[in-house]
Amino acid sequence: MLRILIVDDEPPARARIRQLLDDVAAEVPASVVGEADRGAAALDAADRLQPDVVLLDIHMPGMNGIEVARHLAARSQPPAIVFVTAYDEHALQAFEVRALDYLLKPVRADRLVAALQRARPLATHEPRLAEVAQSLGSERSHITVSERGRMILVPIDNVVYLRAELKYVTIRTATREHLTEESLTSLESEFGERFVRIHRNALVAKKSIHGFQRVKGEIAEDGESGEGHWEVLLKELPERLPISRRQWPAVKAAAKPAS
Repeated sequence: MLRILIVDDEPPARARIRQLLDDVAAEVPASVVGEADRGAAALDAADRLQPDVVLLDIHMPGMNGIEVARHLAARSQPPAIVFVTAYDEHALQAFEVRALDYLLKPVRADRLVAALQRARPLATHEPRLAEVAQSLGSERSHITVSERGRMILVPIDNVVYLRAELKYVTIRTATREHLTEESLTSLESEFGERFVRIHRNALVAKKSIHGFQRVKGEIAEDGESGEGHWEVLLKELPERLPISRRQWPAVKAAAKPAS
């Protein structure tokens, strides 16, 4: 049975969610373990009650729901976050904090059932959300970046390579560049099936690898030729990216077509 924490500053809204949970109990058994009407109270309740799912409003006095979700997501065993709001303008931010779902008020019973069924494997507490995230399809289909005060979604399918530069990572598509503060390590952890590391500071989309070219080393003063290195050729871009000697076997293997 799913353990639910309801967070909304309006008592009628919390009562409505409780009633909906009762109505769909045959399809998704759940127990409301607590309620909160403020962000800080929600964090305290989450610590004490250890819910599997938090049904979270966004517009609340003080700490809003997006900030609450960021705090919860940073925990070692975060609950699933399902936003329940009257506004669709925060969908991009909800996407950024990896919410399980985003429900618009008035919430339909079938949409609530669908959201809770995605979290249903947590009901046995074996394992918790953090451990089943991959099986729930938690990999994002986009990377969210902020440009001139606007949130932009960059489709992962459009990314040719990711390159760490100072405190930012450059997201390169066939048409332009974007910057994100997400680390290259975290991006590799999430999208490792799609990308291969070619150097300590660069990941290339496997589907974008067109081939390789050997670059001869420079001639030293004694007339000896340097060792040289390999570069990856890209399908979408004319630029070539150097491959470190350490990563070369993995890159070559990743480029081989599946048999």
